[in-house]
Amino acid sequence: MSSVAVMKPEPAPVRACTISRDVQNFDLLIEDMEAELGEAWGDLSFQEAAVFLRQDEAKTLEFVAIAVDGEDEAELASIGDIIRAARDIGVRVILIAEEVSPIALHKLLKLGADDFVPYPLPERALHEVIERIRRPPLAAVAAPPAPAPGATQAAAPRLAAKGDRDGVVLPVHALAGGAGATTFAVNLAWELATVPGAEAPRVCLIDLDLQYGSVSTYLDQPRREAVYELLSDTAMMDRDAFMAALQTYNDRLQVFTAPADMLPLDLVAPDDVARLVETARTNFDYVVIDMPRTVVAWTETVLQAAHVYFALLELDMRSAQNALRMLRALKAEELPHQKLRFVLNRAPRFTDLAGKARAKRLAESLDIVIELNLPDGSREVTQANDHGTPLALAAAKNPLRREIQKLAKSLHDLNRSVEAAKA
Repeated sequence: MSSVAVMKPEPAPVRACTISRDVQNFDLLIEDMEAELGEAWGDLSFQEAAVFLRQDEAKTLEFVAIAVDGEDEAELASIGDIIRAARDIGVRVILIAEEVSPIALHKLLKLGADDFVPYPLPERALHEVIERIRRPPLAAVAAPPAPAPGATQAAAPRLAAKGDRDGVVLPVHALAGGAGATTFAVNLAWELATVPGAEAPRVCLIDLDLQYGSVSTYLDQPRREAVYELLSDTAMMDRDAFMAALQTYNDRLQVFTAPADMLPLDLVAPDDVARLVETARTNFDYVVIDMPRTVVAWTETVLQAAHVYFALLELDMRSAQNALRMLRALKAEELPHQKLRFVLNRAPRFTDLAGKARAKRLAESLDIVIELNLPDGSREVTQANDHGTPLALAAAKNPLRREIQKLAKSLHDLNRSVEAAKA
């Protein structure tokens, strides 16, 4: 009688770990970890992780996913120690956060977390983060050989930081979704950068919509990690670091895109935004800022720094109500609401008498002056944005482009006359 040996399969080696106070509070994380790694992952409490990460077995991990919520903010010091311990042995760190204050999140990210995902986890968000951290770092990619001593090396042109300017700050704020603020900001910045003259002005376009910013899309620019690194620690920013975070569009326009990932709008504080705007202002003639539609703590900071604050609206009830709310809020806080310049996008045509009458009634009911009427640029605007090209290059004769071109020229002429008077 023969016996059959029953072979028990060896457990799969652990490739990653979740670290949390109680992983059962993060059931979606459990599902996604199982989908990505099967059974090749483990779970540790904060206390267990502090011990495990000092053992040799921990060095074989690909990554740890540290899950925290609002109740864990009292344990920031110990969680920070776990992040540092993981980084010391070369293990990547993914931070999963639910209802954590921006200040706590900022501290944890500064300690060295490689990536951040909000909880509840968006679909495929964990998968995308894991794919990103599995890619080799840029430094590991084959680098070109170092130039020989004395040899010159061709490099992409980068605008030098001079700190000798006193630039004009021009924020653009949509008072309703789809009002065209980003289109206006991008094309105004490009028209200012290409104003005819002996010396083209230095223009910087900053996208401060940290969640849905589209400036990079409208100019076909990649979103760089350098932007997030700079925003997360502006206290250490100097003008050279700021200039290094910029990208150049067609050798004329410098662009500060929104970060690669969606971030809380209050990740940056008013002081951070003040430093960013001041650095840009002292290195450029014009600073065009695409603002988020949401009013946040640092909206006042930008308003105070602005020379003119463009507020875009459309000829509809939502725009009228939002404009009224904005004016009431600014007046209640005694903020400089006089800086607002109302811009009516998709304004009625010259022959649309009924539409022009509606626009007049809108201005009168809000007690405002609509100083700029932008025509409807129709499909050419959408096509130019989708192709990542300013209207001046995609559809030079478009009526919207011509109106923005006139505005840019008048702003530049006014600025030059003011500078001449000061001289």
